[in-house]
Amino acid sequence: MRARELGAFLRARRAALNPATFGVPVSGAARRVPGLRRREVAEAAAISVEYYTRIEQGRMAASGPVLADLARVLRLTDAHRAYLFDLAGKVEPTLPHPRRQVVQAPLQRALDDLATTPAFVLGRRTDVIGWNRLGAALITDFAAVPEDERTFIWLLFAHPGVRSLYADWQDVVELAVAQLRRDSARYPDDPELARLVERLSAQFPEFIEMWTVHEVAGRGTGRKTLHHPLVGELVLDWEILASALDPDQQIVLWTAEAGSESASRLRRLADSTRAGCSAPEHPATR
Repeated sequence: MRARELGAFLRARRAALNPATFGVPVSGAARRVPGLRRREVAEAAAISVEYYTRIEQGRMAASGPVLADLARVLRLTDAHRAYLFDLAGKVEPTLPHPRRQVVQAPLQRALDDLATTPAFVLGRRTDVIGWNRLGAALITDFAAVPEDERTFIWLLFAHPGVRSLYADWQDVVELAVAQLRRDSARYPDDPELARLVERLSAQFPEFIEMWTVHEVAGRGTGRKTLHHPLVGELVLDWEILASALDPDQQIVLWTAEAGSESASRLRRLADSTRAGCSAPEHPATR
């Protein structure tokens, strides 16, 4: 049953591809099938057409390396890739990861359009990889933080202004540690993550205590009280959403209850950031 599902999934994914992006001529002779042909997928994956045909027809199991090649050729997202390996009953190999993730331009534009909603984006290791103007005004001037320190969990421990911002700093930092623990299990071969854990362990005994508890956390939502140096106390709801462009990127949004004093203060903060500012400062996008 799963072999048939795997075959159907492969057919659907190759049908969704544009042959022109692979250098395949699309003019002239009519193509009987949408997307790529089996032969074209097989050649790009460096396997025989017969082998690929048997996989797609559910008559032969694919090895892990072949599945990885097919995922590359079919340009699968991380979610599609994981689904492919699940259908095949194979353990997905650890993927190599770049040192820093980058927020793609459509997401950064969406952040910038949220003029009255503080927002920032966390990557693996809780790296702060994108933000809008109000997000920086609420938490800290991320652009002024050196890139190797622009990690949310590092800011929580090492940055006095961020540490004093949260009324319940202990709860916030424990959640961040639990998220980092989750990432360490998902990406055990990430050298940057290992170095971050080493740096935190060397400088902050509190981190060691939290790390050894082995709590794990994912995305969530909640309410926090913040002591902002410019507008005073803010009671804000926060929510973490996954980016559709990269599941490893988490969008953190802050909102205030309509009509509340916090909503008024948040508007005041937004007004102060717009005064005399021509454009938000944020990292390069792609």
